[in-house]
Amino acid sequence: MSRPPLPPFTSETAAQKARMAEDAWNSRNPEKVSLAYTPDSVWRNRSEFLAGREAIITFLTRKWAKELDYRLVKEVWAYEGNRIAVRFAYEWRDDNGSWFRSYGNENWEFDDAGLMTRRIASINDRPIAEGERKFHWPLGRRPDDYPSLSDLDL
Repeated sequence: MSRPPLPPFTSETAAQKARMAEDAWNSRNPEKVSLAYTPDSVWRNRSEFLAGREAIITFLTRKWAKELDYRLVKEVWAYEGNRIAVRFAYEWRDDNGSWFRSYGNENWEFDDAGLMTRRIASINDRPIAEGERKFHWPLGRRPDDYPSLSDLDL
């Protein structure tokens, strides 16, 4: 299975890959998201280590059961060859109605078919008041004309 754009990445294709990832994650569909990764993909997410699509599906199912009203924005930080580094922020609330903004960085490595073989994520959560939220589009894909992280000064 091939998942264009394929490495080596350019500025344009790295941005396209990041937007595709953002769109998939904003769908909150673990099975759909898992298809962007190799069957034996390796992850570090915070302090959790995962391997394989089934582990990814289990992880994302658990994540989105906890992180309600999840909205994510990703932005390319750097790219070279088959690697892309992104920074991101997402907002979510817990089942008590408390809001959070999570900030982080991801390092991605891809195979020749454009599937991600490795994902290393460092993430910090910050409680925010509901009035501090910056991500207000309807659940799902961020509109094309919605501000970027840089535009929002995040």
